[in-house]
Amino acid sequence: MMTLEHVAIWTEKLELLKDFYCLHFHGKANSLYHNKKTGFKSYFISFSGGARLEIMQMAKIPANLNDRKSKQHLGLIHLAFGANSKEEVDEKAQELSEAGSEILRGPRTTGDGYYEFETLDPDGNRIEVTFK
Repeated sequence: MMTLEHVAIWTEKLELLKDFYCLHFHGKANSLYHNKKTGFKSYFISFSGGARLEIMQMAKIPANLNDRKSKQHLGLIHLAFGANSKEEVDEKAQELSEAGSEILRGPRTTGDGYYEFETLDPDGNRIEVTFK
């Protein structure tokens, strides 16, 4: 059996992204890894379901040219976090909205029966919070 070990994101806002996922999604970050020779820095953020997110920073990583805020694109498009109830989805949408995050769509019930909303992390990466 294979499991998804982790997903990685390059960022120029390493500490801000770490704090965002730890605060709003109850992630637990490891200690900062810093390779002084290459300038590479990263955190692994672990979540209660076993999934991990690696956020990484290093000079000269080119910007993503996709318009992440308003357009879909090929490739990885969002991270999804599961909630335990519709009320938890609503509470998370309100929490993130009050913290300044834009709610792109929802909360709403999708055609396939999920109750969800979409938002963006501080780098503009799409996030869904869902309940089924």
